[in-house]
Amino acid sequence: MADISKLESIASQVRRDIVRMVHRVQSGHPGGSLGCTEYFVALYFEILKHNSKNFSMDAVNEDLFFLSNGHISPVFYSVLSRSGYFDVEELNTFRKLNSRLQGHPTTHENLPGVRIASGSLGQGMSVAIGAALSKKLNKDNRLVFSLHGDGEIQEGQIWEAAMFAPHHKVDNLISTIDANGQQIDGKTDDVMALGDIGEKFKTFGWDVMKIQDGNDMAQVVEGLNAAIAKTGKGKPVMIIMNTDMGAGVDFMAGTHKWHGIPPNDEQLENALGQLEETLGDY
Repeated sequence: MADISKLESIASQVRRDIVRMVHRVQSGHPGGSLGCTEYFVALYFEILKHNSKNFSMDAVNEDLFFLSNGHISPVFYSVLSRSGYFDVEELNTFRKLNSRLQGHPTTHENLPGVRIASGSLGQGMSVAIGAALSKKLNKDNRLVFSLHGDGEIQEGQIWEAAMFAPHHKVDNLISTIDANGQQIDGKTDDVMALGDIGEKFKTFGWDVMKIQDGNDMAQVVEGLNAAIAKTGKGKPVMIIMNTDMGAGVDFMAGTHKWHGIPPNDEQLENALGQLEETLGDY
């Protein structure tokens, strides 16, 4: 049984990490990072079968996670460090020259926990499918998870992958779409309306489910466990997860304006005043 209060406590610290990281270098993407905090904390501290102390690119007998919308690297880096992949103090180097923590995750810096370069939107689902098929070929029964932005699925490569996975019965894959209705230029409905995302994937042959409130930790944990129960039945699984961009910081919540804008000094203090320090700031 998941300790929801413990996970929520970790999430508060992760949100502090996010706003401090982007403030320090006056660069980065806080909005989507804050909105996906519950997902990342639930995944890495409750759901994922992984080994943070002995990282390998192969991940034999481990679950795999691929971040496709790589611009939300602040939440990814925070959770990787807080779950033991590297020292929390390294968060101080976010987006600095020669840092392993670049704005979009990359692999040539050999940062533990990162297996693909991401940020060129639309590619992560294809990579996740390849990894899932590799696990099947190697008779490795662990699962592959991927995360995508709803604006990202305006990319055509997503739909090639969406056709491929059901056709080849990639049923060890759980993809999630962060459905916050926002992207860098405004609301997704205004930029390029997406219609009913779930019905689209269902028509392509996916087993589709929803997490109604992706900022409710209990719902996220329950939803991820429900998705796991759907694997191994001939279909890839798609979670449509409704979130609030900027969740946890009142003046950032619900708007695309904080997609890629860092807070100033006063705004940082305001944000930190809303977030409990639970694990110690780096």
